[in-house]
Amino acid sequence: MIKTRYPLLLGSKSPRRQQLLKDMGLDFSVVEIETDETVPVSVRPEDAAVFLAEKKAASCIERYSHEILLTADTTVILDREILGKPSGTEEAGKMLKKLSGRDHEVVTGICIAFNGRLHTASDSTRVFFRDLSDKEIGHYINHYKPFDKAGAYGIQEWIGMIGIRRIEGSYFNVVGLPVMSMYRILRDHDLLKL
Repeated sequence: MIKTRYPLLLGSKSPRRQQLLKDMGLDFSVVEIETDETVPVSVRPEDAAVFLAEKKAASCIERYSHEILLTADTTVILDREILGKPSGTEEAGKMLKKLSGRDHEVVTGICIAFNGRLHTASDSTRVFFRDLSDKEIGHYINHYKPFDKAGAYGIQEWIGMIGIRRIEGSYFNVVGLPVMSMYRILRDHDLLKL
C-alpha cells in the first residue's frame, strides 16, 4: 500500500481509473463531480483533456481543500477532431468506422488539487487500429456497450485485443489515467508517504 499524506479523492466514476489506483496500491475514496464538459473552440484538441480535468477540480477546490483531489479526462483525437463519448449505437459505429485502419491520438489530462493549488499534466499515446469489419464493430458495440468511453472503445476490451496493432506511448494512458505523471506530481509535491 502507498499512503498519501492526506486523504486521496478520485473525482471520477470511471471503473477503469478506480482499478488503476487500486493496482497502484493507493487508498482513495470516490467523489462525484458534475461539470459542464463543453470545451471552448479556442482550446486546441490536444489541450482539451487537461482543460476539462482542471475545470472539474476547480469547480470544487474549496469543498475539498484538506484532501488531495484527482480529476481526469480522456480525449480521442482523429484528424484534429475530438471523438467524445458516443450517444448511442449508431454514433459508436460511426466512430469505430472512422478509427478503423487508422492511427489516432489519445490524450489523458489530470489535475491534482491540494491546498488551493492545481497541478496538471497530460500524456499522449498514438494508437494504431487494423481494418475492422462491420461485423466486428457490431459485435463489439452489442456486447460491450462502449457508450461511456471516448472514441467508443476500451483498449482493455475485446476490440483492443483483436483490433489494435500497436501503440506508441503508455497503455495506462489509453485506459484512462497517466499513472506515471500522476505519481510524479504526488511525489514532487511531497504528498506521498513511501
